[in-house]
Amino acid sequence: MSILEAIIIAIVEGVTEFIPVSSTGHMIIASSLMGINKDEFTKLFEVCIQLGAILAVVVLYWKKFFNFGKPQFYLKLFLGVLPALILGYLLGDVIDGLLERPEVVGITLLLGGIVLLYVDKWFNAPTIKSDEEMDYFKAIRIGLFQCLALVPGVSRSAATIIGGMQQKLTRHAAAEFSFFLAVPTMAAATGYKLLKHRDLILGSAENIKLLVIGNIVAFIVAMLAIRFFIGALQKFGFKMWGYYRIVVGIIILGAFFMGYQMEA
Repeated sequence: MSILEAIIIAIVEGVTEFIPVSSTGHMIIASSLMGINKDEFTKLFEVCIQLGAILAVVVLYWKKFFNFGKPQFYLKLFLGVLPALILGYLLGDVIDGLLERPEVVGITLLLGGIVLLYVDKWFNAPTIKSDEEMDYFKAIRIGLFQCLALVPGVSRSAATIIGGMQQKLTRHAAAEFSFFLAVPTMAAATGYKLLKHRDLILGSAENIKLLVIGNIVAFIVAMLAIRFFIGALQKFGFKMWGYYRIVVGIIILGAFFMGYQMEA
């Protein structure tokens, strides 16, 4: 992987991580179009640049994350992330196997897009305007929705935002809690990968350089993407993202069935 390729993949990650379109599906498309060899480091890179993206959430919402006078916020995050951590640990090998199958990503993108076309109609009577009004049981239920994102292509943000809206959160409140929940979820997943493959990273100065550049780019782009998404969600709802997912899903499935090799 060259520096330019690393920058492009990091841009894709930063743009798509927090909007309901599946960063996994988009990185598959981007890397395939550039002809990047999906070796062990490339797969690790696509996971580890999530650190830059989640740092953007911490910086943008620093008052939430460093308000130690309200420990209930941290408890809600812990309860919300717990189901995905447990299930991810138990089904790690199965999930890794699904990541190798681009047709799975295409199908989940397509089906998820159809769901997003109707979400605004299904959950149109919210009563909770912020995570502070949400109880601990709702945090757990949203965490159960997040487990759906263990299937590649589902989109973690889509699953958690829909889960939040199903629990009577407004679109804005559901989106923000989805951002908050991403921090411990993705930090745990990335930290595990970094620890597991530390020799692969530390054994090469080039790999370290690519990871540093990738995380910086993902951080900057994610900051811009989060701001854009909140505004677009308030104004347009989910339908535009639903149509977009359907198109991308069809592209991936079409390429797969035509024999085009898209390495996940």
